[in-house]
Order: sequence, then C-alpha cells, then structure tokens
Amino acid sequence: MNRTNVPIGLLFSSTGSYGTVARTLLNGANLACEQINRRDDIGVRLEPFAINPGSDLAAYAPAMQIMLDRGIKHIVGCYTSSSRKEVIPLIEKCDGLLWYPSHYEGFESSTGVVYTGASPNHHMSPLIDYLFTNFGRRAFCVGSNYIWGWESNRILREGLQKRGGGILAERYIPVGDTDVDSVIDAIFRAEPDFVFSALIGESSYAFFRKFRAACAEKGIDQVARFPIASCNLSEPELVEIGSDAADGHISSSVYFSSLPGDRNDQFVTAYNDAFPDGPVVSAEAEAAFIAVSILANAVEAAGCADVNSVKRSVVLQKFDAPQGCVMIDPETLHAYLTPRIGRSRSDCTFDVIVHAHKPVRPDPYMIRSSPSLEPVQRQSLVRIVS
Repeated sequence: MNRTNVPIGLLFSSTGSYGTVARTLLNGANLACEQINRRDDIGVRLEPFAINPGSDLAAYAPAMQIMLDRGIKHIVGCYTSSSRKEVIPLIEKCDGLLWYPSHYEGFESSTGVVYTGASPNHHMSPLIDYLFTNFGRRAFCVGSNYIWGWESNRILREGLQKRGGGILAERYIPVGDTDVDSVIDAIFRAEPDFVFSALIGESSYAFFRKFRAACAEKGIDQVARFPIASCNLSEPELVEIGSDAADGHISSSVYFSSLPGDRNDQFVTAYNDAFPDGPVVSAEAEAAFIAVSILANAVEAAGCADVNSVKRSVVLQKFDAPQGCVMIDPETLHAYLTPRIGRSRSDCTFDVIVHAHKPVRPDPYMIRSSPSLEPVQRQSLVRIVS
C-alpha cells in the first residue's frame, strides 16, 4: 500500500517540574505512532518530530515556531493550560492544528485546536456532586498559581455555592514550589470537610507527602478526616508521591489503567512493553494515544493531511479507545469521553468507584447539566464515605 508521509510535532516537557506526567503524554503519542506505522490497513505513515520545552513556559512558542517553520501543521502537545495558550496564537496565525491531549479547565474553543482531554463537565461537575454528597459542603482549595488552579477552584466554588456549600480558603503555590508547610497549617486551622487540590508536578507530590506526615504527627487519619480530591491525580503521580501517602485520594478522570476490558488490557500491555522504565500509564498517556490515533484516521479518511480537510474529517470519526468509544464534537472540536471517579490505592493504582454509562458530550462552557454517574459497586462507594 502506498502511504502518505505525515510529519507531526510532539511538544511535551519530558523534563522539569511536571516532566513525569508529560513523559506519559509523549509515550502515549509515540506508542500510537508506532502502532499506526505497523498497520497494513491504513495509507498513512506518521513522522514524529519532538521538542522538549523543559517545563519552561517561555520555551513553548519558540519550539512551536520551529515546528511550523519545518512545515509541520499537526502538533500534538502541551500539558499545562499556560503552555497551550502560549502556542494557540501561532497555530491560528500559521493555519496549523494543535491536538491538545490533557484535561483542562474549559471556557475555550479554538478552531485551531482539537481537544482530546477531559472538559470540565467530564471531571469537575461529577466531582463536585460526589464530594458534596459524600464528604460535606466545606472545601479548602490549594492549587498551582496559574490558570488551571485558578479556574478549577472557581468552578468548584460556584458549584458548591449552588448547592449551599462554600470554600473556606484558597491558597496558590508557584509551579514547582515545594514549600507547602504554611498551606498545611492553614488547612488544620480551617477544618474543612475535604481538600481540593489543583496542584501539579513536584508541588503536588510534596503536598500529598507532607500533609499525610503532618496528619500522622497529630494522630489524625488523613484519609478519613481530611480527604483530598483532585481532577489531575493519575497513576504516575501516585508513584512519585510514594506508597506511604498514595492511598485514599479521590480522582475524577475519564481513564484509569485499572479499567476492565480487552481493549484497555491491550493498551496497558503495549505501553508497558514499549516503556518498561515508565512512567506508568495514565489518563494523559491515553489522551495522547487517542489524539494521534484519531489524527491518523482523519488523515486517512480525508485522503490528505490538509488541516481544513482533516478538521472536516475528524468529526466523522469514532475511535475504540482504551476508555471506550471516543468521538469529536463538531461544534467545539472537544472529545466525547466517559467520566469516572476513582479512589487511589497504596499500589499506585485506582479503584473505579463511580462511572457514566456512556460517553458524554463535551461542555467546555458548562452550559448543560452534569452527567449522571452511578456506583460501580455499591459496597465500594460505601467504604469511602467518611
């Protein structure tokens, strides 16, 4: 079969303060490239070209410009919202297409971006309902000091207020900062029903470890008294936190590596075989795998890699992803995904405790109602209620 060679950019910070998660993004994208290039039934061959911005926000736009100058029109990349917003003006100016494979805070829709990560109605809305029902109405919020932390906490605040609850306090930490002692002291003083963390990278790992240790020093069962919930806590981050403090946390996501089913088993096995040194598979890895796979399928269906042709084609695709069926909404270019909530274990995996029954339409501007999630096993749900 004659193949169309398609250069694609991979723009991920495989080093730096959030390098662990970004390496899983890079791994997921590379795994998809490898699998697509081995297929006999597709007339597309992907030629990945990777640049590592090193978690330096100022390095993203120059890296994107290098890719665009090389004639690369399809770029799979970025983890943080700050980095995404750095490159969108270049993508739109140069008629490229960014395939953004990360959960994010929403309230954005660009004709130059295909969003394969979770929208706020996939993770924030279900989590607010779950926390309010099972833990209480008073939250303490801590986040990294950039748009993900700000907007996630805002959405939580507004959601709790609508239900008669509220946020006792918000604290923000610079990305990469690990000095969290004052935040922990503030949590003890505030005595919230639960803690919501929108910290990323090294800041997050330090907070989970130090908060567990500080609770232990006071004779407090952290999981029971101060449960921590997040929309960006995944398996490789549990490994970084360490088994002593990895268990009992609530994570709202669309993918966990422990999902049952042959499709996910195949994905996890292929990922582990390809990257035996890790980091372990994550929701981010799956979202990057989805982005590259759907990109290749859209190019095949369009018969070319022209950006406008691919955008017309991509909204017609359905992809059998490890999490289930995924498709792209033609109105917003965001993905239909299946919301789930998990509880972390000391072995750095998650028990999935509630889930939606089918993929949910993306709602980046939060104008529709929340998806309905039901317990996977009612006994599992009961065990985590404090």
